[in-house]
Amino acid sequence: MKPTFLIAALAGLTLLAGCAGNKVEPQYPPTELSDFAASAELASAWREGAGDGLGRAAYPIAPARDGDALFAADHRGELFAFDADDGDTRWEVDLEVPVSSALTAVAGDLYLGTRNGEVLAVSQRDGSVRWRARVPSEVLAAPQPNQQQLIVQSVDGTITALDRASGDERWSYQASLPSLTLRGTGTPTTIDPLTFAGFANGRLVALDNRSGQPLWERRIAVAQGRSDIERLVDLAGQPVLTPDGRLFVTSYNGRLVALEASRGEPLWARDLSSYHTPIVVGDFLFVVEESGRILALAADSGDEVWRNSDLEGRRPTSPAFADGKLVFGDFEGYLHLIDARSGEMVGRERIDGSGIGVRPVTAGNRIHVLANDGTLETLDIR
Repeated sequence: MKPTFLIAALAGLTLLAGCAGNKVEPQYPPTELSDFAASAELASAWREGAGDGLGRAAYPIAPARDGDALFAADHRGELFAFDADDGDTRWEVDLEVPVSSALTAVAGDLYLGTRNGEVLAVSQRDGSVRWRARVPSEVLAAPQPNQQQLIVQSVDGTITALDRASGDERWSYQASLPSLTLRGTGTPTTIDPLTFAGFANGRLVALDNRSGQPLWERRIAVAQGRSDIERLVDLAGQPVLTPDGRLFVTSYNGRLVALEASRGEPLWARDLSSYHTPIVVGDFLFVVEESGRILALAADSGDEVWRNSDLEGRRPTSPAFADGKLVFGDFEGYLHLIDARSGEMVGRERIDGSGIGVRPVTAGNRIHVLANDGTLETLDIR
């Protein structure tokens, strides 16, 4: 039986109360924004439209940057290439397919997934489609390349390895999913020999990229509670792999775990619910909890360094990093800067009232932000 996907964003989930049909307060009511002494200025460099946005279903169509080019798409299949410096449109094409995944831009190609289970490789030069490949179901996670392959995770729990040159399938791996999952899937992390993939069953798997066979498997989260919602344990973020071979994995209703990547042996763990991808900067690991609280942890031990509750209930995006600051969007369309060392709010700018649902893209002190309605703005930290 195919899993049923929970459509509402769980950070803002409201339940209907009894027969009366009245709404109950959300578990994490949005924190009201308060004044602060800003020490960083966000200055707009350019602003353009990138189509019709993420659509009513808020598909996670995050933009991507490669060199001096920025790429964005909308849910209808309009694809855009902009000059990242000045916002000039280099080209615009209609793919004539409904885009549903974040974009990945690397080595002259652009990769994306669709609602009808296609994966496209598009030329960064002119937007022409180099190849199309079919995978078992809708793709919400950005396809992930290594040197030879493109690793794609689809919503039915399948990992498919495609040849980057041709799109031909090399292998596939199928995980068994529970009856109810978060809307969205984990995004795999791949290097040449291995792919690390997390699933809605709470398990993390390391796959051999030569054959797709599992090399090790670890349970990150254990389902608890009576209802299907209480038993959600999705690994909905992307595993973060560091150059020294550590792997950091978040889970919903579960734990944050640090593992030794080659064998999957746990290094440390702490109870923490998150459906976001964390980031590692130096010796620090930054995590967004399900509630919207931001935590800074010591990457070697998991010990808490600081926490910030300014964005609790505001559905912050996964964190990005720019010029010593953590960068977040929120459901009201604000862009927030938090100092990575102190955890203090240092900058804020309203981008668009439609909200910001995908992680900003950063390069140096420059931030590219896509709002839910397709507004694309580039700002510099000063």
